[in-house]
Amino acid sequence: MFRSLSLVNYRLWFAGALVSNIGTWMQRTAQDWLVLTDLTDDDATALGITMALQFAPPILMVPITGLIADRFDRRRLLMVTQLSMGLLGLALGLLVLTDTVELWMVYVFALLLGVAAAIDAPVRQSFVSELVPPGHLTNAVSLNSASFNGARLIGPAVAGVLIATIGTGWVFMINAGSFAAVLLSLRFIRVAQLELKPVVSRAKGQIREGFRYVRDRPDLVVVFVMVFVIGTFGLNFAIFTSTMASVEFGTDASGFGLLSSCIAVGSLAGALLSARRERPRWRVLIAAALAFGVTCLVSALMPSYWSFAAVLVAVGLSSITLMTTANATVQLTTAPRMRGRVMALYMAVFTGGTPLGAPVVGWVADVAGPRWAIGVAAASGFAAAAVAVVWLIRGRHLRVHRVLPDDPAVATGALPVVGAGRFHYTLQHDGDAAGQTAARERAAREQAARDLGLDEGTATDRPT
Repeated sequence: MFRSLSLVNYRLWFAGALVSNIGTWMQRTAQDWLVLTDLTDDDATALGITMALQFAPPILMVPITGLIADRFDRRRLLMVTQLSMGLLGLALGLLVLTDTVELWMVYVFALLLGVAAAIDAPVRQSFVSELVPPGHLTNAVSLNSASFNGARLIGPAVAGVLIATIGTGWVFMINAGSFAAVLLSLRFIRVAQLELKPVVSRAKGQIREGFRYVRDRPDLVVVFVMVFVIGTFGLNFAIFTSTMASVEFGTDASGFGLLSSCIAVGSLAGALLSARRERPRWRVLIAAALAFGVTCLVSALMPSYWSFAAVLVAVGLSSITLMTTANATVQLTTAPRMRGRVMALYMAVFTGGTPLGAPVVGWVADVAGPRWAIGVAAASGFAAAAVAVVWLIRGRHLRVHRVLPDDPAVATGALPVVGAGRFHYTLQHDGDAAGQTAARERAAREQAARDLGLDEGTATDRPT
C-alpha cells in the first residue's frame, strides 16, 4: 500500500505536500466562513461566486497551462506557483487582521489564487510521474489523494477551533507559513533520481494537438464528462456543509469544521483503499459514481446533525474513489509527452465546472434549502454513472447476460460470479460492427474485458 514511500524523492514530496495541504484546507475553511458569516448574512450565493472566481481560471487558461507543464522544468515551476499562493494567503491574512477586508477583496483574492492554481495543478499532477517509476504511479496517485484528504481531515477541524479562538486572520497567516514545507521539499529533491520525461520543444499547433489527442480518445472523453458532471454539481462540499451547519442545524464554525472533517475521514479511507489497487478499472469508476449519488441522497434526508455527519463519511469515500480512479486512468493511459496538456484539460474539466455549478447550487440552497442542493449532487452521481454505462453499451458493445445455474460454463468456472447471482459479461456486436475484421473484434472483446477488470477469456461472443 505504501510502496511509493520507499523512494526518497517521493517521501520528501509527500511530507512537504501534507503540511502545505493542511494549511490549504485551513484557509479554505476560513475563507468560506469569512464570506458566509463575517462579510455577509449567510449568503450562499456570495459563497458560490467566490468559488466560481477561484475555479474559473483553470478552464479559461487551459490552452496554455498544459503546454507550460510540458515545456518547462516542472520542479522549478512548482516552486514559483507554491510561493505565489503563499504570498496571496499572507496578503489576505493581513487584510483580515487589520480589519480592512471587504467582500470584493476576497473576490479578487479568489481570482488570483485561481490563476496560480491553474498553472500549478497540471504541473503538480504531471510531476508525480517524475517522482516514481511507471509501476508505482497508481500507488503514488492514491497516496497523494490520501495526503490531500488526510489534510482535509485535520485542516478544517483545526481551522474551526482557531476561528472560534483567535479569528480567521491568523488562519490565513498559518497557511502562508505552511507553504515553506513544500518549497523546502522541492529544494532538497534529488534531481538525478527523477524519472524525467521528455520536454516538448517549441512548435506550432501544440495547443491544438492536446485537444485533438483527447478528442480521438473516446475513453478519455467519457472520463472527462463524468468528472465534469460531478465536479460541477456534486463536489460543492463547502456550500453543502456550511449551509447545513448554519441554516439547518444552527451550529458555529467548529460544527462546520467537523462536517468537513467527516467528509475527509471517508476520503482518506477511499484513498488508502485505492492505493491497494494495481490499476484503475471501469467497474470501480461506475460503482463509485452510483455510490456517490446514493450517499448524497441519503445525507439530504438525515434529520439530525450527527446522522448527517455520519453519512458524510460515505460521501467522502465514494467521491475520492471516483476521483482517484479517474485521475489514475487518465495518467496511465496518456502518452508521456502529452501528459501535461491532457492533465491540464482534466483539471480544467474537474475544477472549471465550479464557476457554472457553484452559483447554481448556492442559489438552490438559498431558494429551496440546502437539502435540495445536496439533491442536485445526488443527481450528478447518477448522471455520471449513466454516461459510462451508455458508452460501454454503445461504444464497446458490452452486454450483461444472466446465466442459468446449470450452464456448463458455470460448472467449469469459465464465467465470473457477481454478487448473489451468476452473470456473464459478454461482448455483443451490433450491426455497426459487422464489418470489423476478426482481429479487431478480438481486440474489442479483450478491451471490454479489461474495462470490467475480467480476464480476457471471459469476454466472448455469445448469442442473445
